[in-house]
Amino acid sequence: MFRKALTSTLLALRLFNLQSFVKIISYLKENMLSKNPPLSLAVLISGNGSNLQAIIDAIAAKKLNAQITCVIANRPNAYGLTRAKEHNIATHTLDHKLFTSRESFDEALSTLIDKADPDLIVLAGFMRILTKDFVLKYQGNMINIHPSLLPKYQGLNTFSRAIQNNDTFHGTSIHFVTPELDGGPVIAQSKTQIHYPEDNEASLRCRVQSLEHELLPHVLILFSENKVSLRHNAPETSIVLNGDSYYQCPLQWNPNTKTLESKPNDNTD
Repeated sequence: MFRKALTSTLLALRLFNLQSFVKIISYLKENMLSKNPPLSLAVLISGNGSNLQAIIDAIAAKKLNAQITCVIANRPNAYGLTRAKEHNIATHTLDHKLFTSRESFDEALSTLIDKADPDLIVLAGFMRILTKDFVLKYQGNMINIHPSLLPKYQGLNTFSRAIQNNDTFHGTSIHFVTPELDGGPVIAQSKTQIHYPEDNEASLRCRVQSLEHELLPHVLILFSENKVSLRHNAPETSIVLNGDSYYQCPLQWNPNTKTLESKPNDNTD
């Protein structure tokens, strides 16, 4: 009886130690041994926040190694604030109507961003034109998602403009923010065919938003892996990928393989 009890006890201890060891290794893989620390993000919104939700979902699914340090909205009723609060993300509201100038608004916005100290600022449906001084302060560390295949249709009403011009394709672009409105170097794009006469502004908007929700997390993965950065004092399309390799941009989203594709640029000067 004693030997059986002793044997059972030793076996239980071995199993316990094995399980503990497996848990420790798993923890180290997830938290201590990652190649890069989580990419910290400040996300700026004005409305529904569906692209914010796409980022939240990618982080929760562990597809994106990032954390959202804060969400800032310029409209108090922006539903994206609710999305953030539901995931215990810090939120701030800066009602632009309470400021007497763009400069004073941007100063307050800059104060909030600097307190959060993010690696990257993401304009995800942020419907504000930012001042030159603000943009230059964060240039290279701020990206925007825009509903057109830039350089086509900078500004508003991109869906109606594409349909009115009988374009074959429309889509979305993610670009670095520079002082020119929607004019910074484009990192990646995704496109969809416009179907005539079936398509209207609402149907096209819906399809393009679905493209945005796929594209944005994958571009952020590049940032989280330090694979993309703005090449200063160089042609506007010069974007660094994978360290010293220069690639033709924009990268194109392949919906079949769920990957971003491009070819190396011959001119790396």
